Amino acid sequence: MSFEEARNSLVISFAEGSISEEEFLILYQEYESVNPLYPYWEFEPFCLDSLDSSECKSEFRLEKDDIPIVADALQVPARFMCPQGTVCDGIEGFCILLRRLAYPCRYFDLIQRFARPIPELSLIANTVLEWIYDLHGFRLTSWNQAFLTPPFLESYAQAVERQGSPLRNCFGFIDGTVREICRPDTNQRVVYNGHKRVHGLKFQSVALPNGLIGNLYGPVEGRRHDAGILKDSDLLDDLSRVAFNTRGDVLCLYGDPAYPLRPTLMGPYRQGDVPVITPEMEAFNTAMSSVRVSVEWLFNDVSNYFKFIDFKKNLKIGMSAVGKQYIVRALLRNILTCLYGNITSDYFQLEPPTIHDYLA
Repeated sequence: MSFEEARNSLVISFAEGSISEEEFLILYQEYESVNPLYPYWEFEPFCLDSLDSSECKSEFRLEKDDIPIVADALQVPARFMCPQGTVCDGIEGFCILLRRLAYPCRYFDLIQRFARPIPELSLIANTVLEWIYDLHGFRLTSWNQAFLTPPFLESYAQAVERQGSPLRNCFGFIDGTVREICRPDTNQRVVYNGHKRVHGLKFQSVALPNGLIGNLYGPVEGRRHDAGILKDSDLLDDLSRVAFNTRGDVLCLYGDPAYPLRPTLMGPYRQGDVPVITPEMEAFNTAMSSVRVSVEWLFNDVSNYFKFIDFKKNLKIGMSAVGKQYIVRALLRNILTCLYGNITSDYFQLEPPTIHDYLA
């Protein structure tokens, strides 16, 4: 029941004599919404069929005809029910979340499109976000995926080598990213990143040459070092189990100098690790740097297509699920890659899986 419905019920109860005047005044003030009452009823209810294809691409980041396909692949239910009883159509709820994440906006800005009051829009967006995270979040955290089997890892290593990598067994790239958040009221130093000089949360990502984020770990405190996050993620243990080609040869990831050197995790030659950096070592570092830039492209894709993540003033720990939002955005970015590709898959000339293969 909405605040408006509750207050209307109180008026009826008072008129019928069911509650006293004192009770009416106390309860009527208690159920006063902090949000102004905008005339949402003056707008047409949401109807996907009535939208133009260009509107869908701009507002939801998906082509109009692809929205039902993605919803079907994600197994979006026929309807979503919020904790307080609000019900909405599955496609509508999915579109509300996409619109919210696509660009920094207030819920007020969504009223005209979805003809719903602000509290309902907020509840629906958070309900759908939680549902996607709970049902599909494992696709970014588990290595038990069809596109991470030895034949695929071998094809990734071959694609990286074709682009000039001196490493013939490198199937992907690892890096950490700091997502800036609003400065919290307490424990500010825990999330303060001295290198970036911002308050934020960190995530560890594995980028694949087919344009997908193959693995994601986080969020962790912004002050943490990449090497510490690597240890907590148990990624090295996972790689020792899965990082092999079809012949049983060890494959590896490539990272920056912050990471330790292991058979499954390589990095550039560093001053101090070797007596002298030779021209051959410099050439190796340069060549690997040119292919490793793909991981930055993927980070940019996530933030460019879902710009709400850059609106730090609304990313408040304790008031919104900041970590889950980034994970769901990364998943949605992978879905967009499956449908339309991206600069990374074009650069390595490697097709991503179909959306049904990715979400199988």
